[in-house]
Amino acid sequence: MSSSSKKQTLFISTLIISWYSSNIGVLLLNKFLLSNYGFKFPIFLTMCHMSACAILSYISIVFLKLVPLQHLKSRSQFLKVATLSIVFCASVVGGNISLRYLPVSFNQAVGATTPFFTALFAYLMTLKREAWVTYGALVPVVAGVVIASGGEPGFHWFGFIMCISATAARAFKSVLQGILLSSEGEKLNSMNLMLYMSPIAVIALLPVTLFMEPDVISVTLTLAKQHQYMWILLLVNSVMAYSANLLNFLVTKHTSALTLQVLGNAKGAVAVVISILIFRNPVTVMGIGGYSITVLGVVAYGETKRRFR
Repeated sequence: MSSSSKKQTLFISTLIISWYSSNIGVLLLNKFLLSNYGFKFPIFLTMCHMSACAILSYISIVFLKLVPLQHLKSRSQFLKVATLSIVFCASVVGGNISLRYLPVSFNQAVGATTPFFTALFAYLMTLKREAWVTYGALVPVVAGVVIASGGEPGFHWFGFIMCISATAARAFKSVLQGILLSSEGEKLNSMNLMLYMSPIAVIALLPVTLFMEPDVISVTLTLAKQHQYMWILLLVNSVMAYSANLLNFLVTKHTSALTLQVLGNAKGAVAVVISILIFRNPVTVMGIGGYSITVLGVVAYGETKRRFR
């Protein structure tokens, strides 16, 4: 192996490890803050994430020039980005709310059903049909979560509904993005899309936070007096939320779509194992079996979609 290929392999390996660390790290920190730390403000937490994304995206693109700055060219394009931002917000808020009530392991099992909702919305919104065998692969994806739900000791109906809603919103956003930003003149890379979506998300979340979580400032200040690392945890959590998006962009850029899909499936499993080791939430054979079936279904779906494209 030549020196340049060794450097490339080391670079990609470092990217993937950093991507895993930031994705899993922000998920576990969210759970820790919302469930174990007495910080019960998922909407405000999402607003902190979006604020960090807005500031760091601007620094990364305008000052560090990690990617070229793409300008919004029309009012129509702005409204499309604003629509995507609201849907994106809903998915992140829903996911954070669900973490207050559900273990990370079950949250990830439900989140693994994203391909099912993506296929459903793609058909309903664009009438895009896949091969029947591809749809067949989605059966174990859904069946696995049904089995995992029955075997989940920490099952909570409201948390489950929030988690399913967040998963559906995430899938809806990806399909909607393909429709709204389909013309060559309006396409934005994920970094520039984050640059424009984040400030809109902050503006949208501010009144919702003040209405739904009116005591957030007083409780947060009280917690900060009790726990000296409170602000550091919030800051690290928010920066990790941005780095997860940045590293997702870089991993996509430097690897293939198939590699990204495989890594994404494995990431969920790694997050489940680490969360069980940290939070010690009880798991059952039925729950593990259900999640395994879902992951295998997701792998089969990706493979059949690639083959029958």
